[in-house]
Amino acid sequence: MHLSRTLLVHLAAGLLAACTTTQPPVSAEHGADAHLAERWTTVPAPADNIDSVATWRAPDGRVWLFASAKDVDNLAVFDGDTGANLRRVGSSGTARGQFRRPNGIAVVDDMLLVVERDNHRVQVLSLPELESLAIFGAEQLRVPYGLWIERESEHAHAVYVTDSYQRPDGSPPPLEQLSARVKKYRLLRTAGGLSVSYLGSFGDTSVGGALRWVESIWGDPPHGRLLIAEEYLETGSTLRVYDLSGTYLGIDLDRSHFDGQAEGIALWACADGSGYWLATDQRDDGNRFQVFDRISLKHLGSFSGQRTSNTDGIHLRQGASSAFPNGVFYAVHDDQAVSAFDWGEIAHALGLRASCP
Repeated sequence: MHLSRTLLVHLAAGLLAACTTTQPPVSAEHGADAHLAERWTTVPAPADNIDSVATWRAPDGRVWLFASAKDVDNLAVFDGDTGANLRRVGSSGTARGQFRRPNGIAVVDDMLLVVERDNHRVQVLSLPELESLAIFGAEQLRVPYGLWIERESEHAHAVYVTDSYQRPDGSPPPLEQLSARVKKYRLLRTAGGLSVSYLGSFGDTSVGGALRWVESIWGDPPHGRLLIAEEYLETGSTLRVYDLSGTYLGIDLDRSHFDGQAEGIALWACADGSGYWLATDQRDDGNRFQVFDRISLKHLGSFSGQRTSNTDGIHLRQGASSAFPNGVFYAVHDDQAVSAFDWGEIAHALGLRASCP
């Protein structure tokens, strides 16, 4: 979420093919800032105001790349290997299958969850049909933005939703009113369909741990951590570390690596507990993607694209595909497109592992 961005009002006509690049990656020394060529960037749609991205592998093996188009109240669907436009999903409204400012999105199993800021709810869509299965959160959510899903069992998932309610003038509320920055739900699949229960909310109210302006959230159950982006620049933007019960652990990622707003969060995870955290340092004049060690949270380096800037959401897909044998990193570009980076190229440039042990 970039607070100063001017909204564009011209609707892009039709569905267009992706822009591609054949330039080789340009890498820096290990641990330094690497400058990489995007494999491709989808054709810009300035009217969309794209925010978040997620992927799903269809039964035929094709990877679907979803992007939330906030200003036109729908979801754009691309081919995850080529960036080609596949379709649009949804329309403006309050009924099932309709959206009002869709923002955070996430996939689990054969379900796509969509946070709707202006409908104050989360909607669950079936995959591949993309039909509405359930709607929840309207009773508790005020200004929801991002979400993360934790698998609790084969049929149960915990859903964490960030809620960035503000004062009428747009400034953060007093500290004592920030105790409900994250709402938690349980999504249960039964023979009769889906049931959702509200489990409560959390948020630290201390000067050092408060979430004054919040959107992106991601979890790491093996290490008992939630990383939550604190975007408020006046007090310093960073990622705060909470535990899964909602307690602030007194740990922030090194804020010296966030010159702009700390934004999208992704985790490259191996079964042995090792891996990497990735986060956006969002800037209009070209942004960087910061990389931290999964366990120690030590900064390992950063990378940037040749044209990708002003990035909100990111998504890291570890699974191999025909175009990306080591996985792929997706990043929103300037609210109007999505760029793809080959994980193998990122790993080589920064001296990271391209695959798990």
